[in-house]
Amino acid sequence: MTTMNTNYYAILMAGGVGSRFWPVSTSSFPKQFHDMLGTGETLIQKTFSRLSKLIPKENIYILTNEKYNDLVLEQLPDATQKQVVLEPAMRNTAPCILYASLKIQKENPNAVMVVAPSDHWIEDENAFINNLQASFDKCEKENVLMTLGIQPTFANTGYGYINFEKSENAIKKVHQFTEKPNYETAKKFLASGNYLWNAGIFIWSVNTIVTAFQNFQPALYELFDKGFSVYNTDFEDDFIRDNYGLAENISIDYAIMEHASHVYVLPATFDWNDLGTWGSLYDKLDKEENGNAVVNAQTILEDASGNMIRTAKKKVVVIDGLNDYIVVDKEEVLLIYPKTKEQDIKKVLQKVKDTFGENYG
Repeated sequence: MTTMNTNYYAILMAGGVGSRFWPVSTSSFPKQFHDMLGTGETLIQKTFSRLSKLIPKENIYILTNEKYNDLVLEQLPDATQKQVVLEPAMRNTAPCILYASLKIQKENPNAVMVVAPSDHWIEDENAFINNLQASFDKCEKENVLMTLGIQPTFANTGYGYINFEKSENAIKKVHQFTEKPNYETAKKFLASGNYLWNAGIFIWSVNTIVTAFQNFQPALYELFDKGFSVYNTDFEDDFIRDNYGLAENISIDYAIMEHASHVYVLPATFDWNDLGTWGSLYDKLDKEENGNAVVNAQTILEDASGNMIRTAKKKVVVIDGLNDYIVVDKEEVLLIYPKTKEQDIKKVLQKVKDTFGENYG
């Protein structure tokens, strides 16, 4: 067995709620802790095991909200409490990445690390590991900030885009990050051939990212640097509880990536799906002959096609005359909703909470 590189670290982002996957994903039990694809493993378990092919298990930090602490430890038995970095407040991605980076820097100033979402689907894990290795190699040698960009397959308006400079090198210099475009703009991006989807997977050495925060977000850096002496000690929790809420609510893209000039992207060679909506889950799943995707249910389907059906294990579902719908049955909620309106599920959830109470979301 090859020995793992002890300078390799990961920060697993596991604090989101995934409300577009309601009613399965709720604020008390978000989608990363569910087996969304019916594979026998939850999304966070799948991501942890994928990263542990290259990164020592004890070097994988899980960034999450305080209320998910027990869920993380229950689902990741190989992780210890010290690897679970808890946010006492929701402040977007930049503050928690800085906080975790300072903890890692204190433990190992030679660290290189990947920041990765915990709820994405990656088909070819070996290709992912190869891409990650190539990125680590570059970040060990050079002071660069790297990201893995996804080859766009259609003019998606739901993702940010990365515009890179065309070159012969496998790793490209990033020209700029672009916000979610409208459809016409997305079509132009695709036609030009030098745009990638931003998947939110970042790689850098700990010293490079901490220096970037010093340069571009000095106030945020000072706030968290004040606690450096207590990080990885018993006094850390008190410091974070008192100070975390003072941090600006800002994403890593806005805070750092859009300002830095030494940013590079490796166009990914693996299949990727952010599993952001029921429709994206439907795309990933095997379908029966009429294009229905079924998770857990036992079905009798007549004149039914293109549906996404998910229930408790072995529940019998009979559908006649329904096409292109999301049918999700959860203990207290049944959702029957057109796939074409899946982006409105967040609004529907708000209406349900306003009408019947917060405990439904």
